[in-house]
Amino acid sequence: MGIPIKVTQTMTPLGFDDRPIAKRVGLVILATDHTTEPDFQRMVASPKIGLYTARIPYANPTTPENLRRMQPGLTVGAGLILPDENLDAICYSCTSASVVIGDDAVEAAIKTAKPGVPVITPPLAAVRGLNAFGARRISVLTPYTVETSTPMLAYFQTKGFDIARFTCFGLEDDREMARVTQASLVAAATEAMAPDCDALFISCTALRAAIAVPQIEAATGKPVVTSNLATAWATLRLCGENQPRPEMGQLMTRPMAAW
Repeated sequence: MGIPIKVTQTMTPLGFDDRPIAKRVGLVILATDHTTEPDFQRMVASPKIGLYTARIPYANPTTPENLRRMQPGLTVGAGLILPDENLDAICYSCTSASVVIGDDAVEAAIKTAKPGVPVITPPLAAVRGLNAFGARRISVLTPYTVETSTPMLAYFQTKGFDIARFTCFGLEDDREMARVTQASLVAAATEAMAPDCDALFISCTALRAAIAVPQIEAATGKPVVTSNLATAWATLRLCGENQPRPEMGQLMTRPMAAW
């Protein structure tokens, strides 16, 4: 059997960093989400920025009623992300739900669990992204039904934008939205862009649209803002990361006004 080995505790003094990773970003995402985490890993995560995710209950179809049902889960979900520790930013990754629940209500629910943390919603990040281009007349593309798209039309009008064209796919399931091909997105976005608009906004965190932005911008000659591109951009700026990254689209070259 050999000589018995005992566990001993080292007497070597240990040093501790303030944090394992310098910046901490929380993501509150839908249970059905296929796209936010891969997009944020590609656009935001780095040795200096860590991502910490909580999933909250959600059931299709994507209707205003089902979207509103997520509101009670926002506080619980946010509270599960590094409990009792500060974050540098937290994003609720659902554009249509943020519109029907309301940016302020989303922020209040999340700040109940994470007071003092900047809260990012996709529609508000999109507004800031469009403002970074000075865009006033815009086109909008969504994957939703007409019923779910209509509150978003009102949202952007309320924010002072002139809507040149508003197009939707008519899909009801966010898992199906995540399967729309890149070729389809580029073709649909090109068609959705009104000739006289300043920029195009592509809504929905489920769509794999952020990675297609450079191709759409090349095809249309105009700036493109998507839900995940806008939230990633806002997150980076809140974390003090201002390095231009033109390979991800024009928005990633722009500064952001104070959140």
